Amino acid sequence: MSAYQPPSAGGSSSQQASGSQTGGQSSGGGAGGYSGFNITGSSNFEDTSRPVHYLCGDCDQKVTLKKGDPIRCKECGYRVLYKERTNRMIQFEAR
Repeated sequence: MSAYQPPSAGGSSSQQASGSQTGGQSSGGGAGGYSGFNITGSSNFEDTSRPVHYLCGDCDQKVTLKKGDPIRCKECGYRVLYKERTNRMIQFEAR
């Protein structure tokens, strides 16, 4: 048995071309017939370069995290962080 290797974000591999399309079954979705987990490298719905602001659950310090940062308060080291409420106006339709 070989170790698990996640698919790469870049080029195509032989596993992607033949791995999900064996046995005559089509996955029926996504680009090129692949599943919804196809990584294309461009994300239209999320801006990952912008830092996100959290509040520490222990000392109530404001913590700013970017992608790849450890989830830990920079002041006390506590690992429970709460995401701050958005300033955007959100309206729900009630029936």
